[in-house]
Amino acid sequence: MSVHLDPARKHDFVFLFDVRDGNPNGDPDAGGMPRTDPETGHGLVTDVAIKRKIRNMVALLNEGMAGYDIYVEAGVALNAQHERAYAALDLDPKQRRKSEPEAQQWMCQTFYDVRMFGAVMSTGTKPCGRVQGPMQLTFSRSIDVVLPQEHAITRVTQTRVDDIDKGESTEMGNKHMIPYGLYLGYGHFSAPLARRTGVTSQDLETFWRAMVLMFEHDRASTRGEMALRGLYVFSHDDPFGMAPAHELFDRIKAAPNQPIPRSFADYTVSVGNDLPHGVALTSVIG
Repeated sequence: MSVHLDPARKHDFVFLFDVRDGNPNGDPDAGGMPRTDPETGHGLVTDVAIKRKIRNMVALLNEGMAGYDIYVEAGVALNAQHERAYAALDLDPKQRRKSEPEAQQWMCQTFYDVRMFGAVMSTGTKPCGRVQGPMQLTFSRSIDVVLPQEHAITRVTQTRVDDIDKGESTEMGNKHMIPYGLYLGYGHFSAPLARRTGVTSQDLETFWRAMVLMFEHDRASTRGEMALRGLYVFSHDDPFGMAPAHELFDRIKAAPNQPIPRSFADYTVSVGNDLPHGVALTSVIG
């Protein structure tokens, strides 16, 4: 088994992805404009956005497979997911002290994203407690400053019949995008927490494959051309780690080789091979 598939090891990883003529993560507080750091102008993509893509990809890869249901699913109330556990185990919600731990274990076994990312499931009349997930992601930040743009668009039909009756022939809209941005993000996998939730090597294999494919089945005109450009996994011999994550992350560097980068070819990515004792590097992509 490859070291990066071993749930008994600590893993820290770096991922690089880029976007061309698209909006990788709109900010609802800014009218849907691409997220940016107001102090530096660097682009941002939240961990929530990345995990949504991973969840969607896992659902596609493992459709109908036991243990790979998705807890945070569009159009499904979270409390309804909790009720599934109580119904499956025939638990009494009035005996919360006894029922909640059993329901929590069922949720970990049934829902992939609970097992991997964790969840707060203490809501509703049939709570399932709180699970601290072993797999955590950071915000992703662009290597360089990005330039958010807004483009006006027109449509040849109207939304309302009244507007057509008034003689209007077009309807205005807009799209937000950046010309190009290369983003870098980090992730961490805790072996001790994975043991609590029951993560398997198959779960890890599914996670890495979902990351590799997450943009391939999430295409939309507003997201432009998005691609995973690098995925580097540092695996420790010890479940608690052999070196601090930030020291390992410093070994992955991406620097522009053009004044205004407009493609991945305009960057030079370097990977340091001077690894600490007890740490192995797997380049899944890159």
